[in-house]
Amino acid sequence: MKIALLDSGLGLLAAAAAVRALRPDAALVLSSDPAGMPWGPRTPEDVTARALACARAAAAHRPDALIVACNTASVHALPALRAELEPALPVVGTVPAIKPAAAAGGPVAIWATPATTGSPYQRRLIRDFADGVPVTEVPCPGLADAVERADETEIDAALAAAAALTPPDVRAVVLGCTHYELVAERILAAVRRPGGPAVTLYGSAGAVAAQALRRIGARPRLEATEGDGLVVLQNGRETGLPVAAPAYAEGRLLGAVSPARG
Repeated sequence: MKIALLDSGLGLLAAAAAVRALRPDAALVLSSDPAGMPWGPRTPEDVTARALACARAAAAHRPDALIVACNTASVHALPALRAELEPALPVVGTVPAIKPAAAAGGPVAIWATPATTGSPYQRRLIRDFADGVPVTEVPCPGLADAVERADETEIDAALAAAAALTPPDVRAVVLGCTHYELVAERILAAVRRPGGPAVTLYGSAGAVAAQALRRIGARPRLEATEGDGLVVLQNGRETGLPVAAPAYAEGRLLGAVSPARG
């Protein structure tokens, strides 16, 4: 089994690690666009073109499924990706986990990039899945960029700014950017208030990994022998994992996998 993932940068690490947790034997193809990162401020047409370039580079390695491990690309590029690649290559998009967060009762905060915050797409998800639940949209300027660089000082500053905009009574925080899942524990620590309610984080990595397996008719096999296939593509060129990847547990997990041979 081989699963490909695409994103502008390190945001794909969380979903890749989730795939590896469900199927340790799965080979992985990680295709990113560091030359164009971040995708959030780009036009829909530019995001689509860049996502297609990442997808084509990954598809050349003949994966069984492709995970679009990026909220921005899922919003703008998913129709084009599916039109070009399916049915031969199943394509799985990423949707913020607003539905399960709202089902728990709220109040809910959605942390997302400034471009996504307040967007028609996010407002539609709130309307469809969180009607009647208090929802606060929290823009997180600079957080994805800081996570991409593993810049501890900038991560702390961005977390503090977003936490200050998060109401103290929230019970759920939706991570509306895949980069944020790499600092999930730090987000949880930032939004906890002394004497306040317990807060649950809702990411998308586990759900998209499980959906990718379902699309190809595979089941989780947590006991499977770990595979040795890992291909890393940056702007179509085969490389190693980015230098910032080991700053995160997900990157260290994947770094323990031997690169694919041949």
